[in-house]
Amino acid sequence: MLKLTLLPLVIMDTKGLSHIDDHNAPAMVNVSEKQITLRTATARSIVTVSDEILSQIDDQGDIQSKKGSVFHTAIIAGTMAAKKTGELIPLCHPIGMDGCDLVIEIKNKEIVILCTCSVKAKTGIEMEALTGASVAALTIYDMCKALSHDIVIKETRLISKTGGKKDFQHHE
Repeated sequence: MLKLTLLPLVIMDTKGLSHIDDHNAPAMVNVSEKQITLRTATARSIVTVSDEILSQIDDQGDIQSKKGSVFHTAIIAGTMAAKKTGELIPLCHPIGMDGCDLVIEIKNKEIVILCTCSVKAKTGIEMEALTGASVAALTIYDMCKALSHDIVIKETRLISKTGGKKDFQHHE
């Protein structure tokens, strides 16, 4: 028999969380008073793959599958996802991107995806970059799983952002 235990509602200190209003309810940030500035963000996803998959890399640095070019498809999927971030993440502002660039490189047994997005807007674009990198990684998984399921999407992170209140640069 399944027993469910309800935990008491804990009111956390939400000071500093941008998507929580004064009543601890989810809320979209009001950006109407902010200035329009150029904002950029770069996110990275890392996909670890098996030797079987790596052996399929051709002279062009891509993998050709029955579904087509793996990396070209991942770039298109990442771009499409970045453009739809406001529809996917509930409290994200829908913004029109000015640019979205995805680069895919192979380093050792890892496929490294960098997604850089830019916009002139009142709000940042890091969620678009993170979404683009994530969906590109998922697309690589989808297109390579017929070769091997030994695929790990091991990291998605913000690498840098500019514009807005403060800039950010990840240092490894």
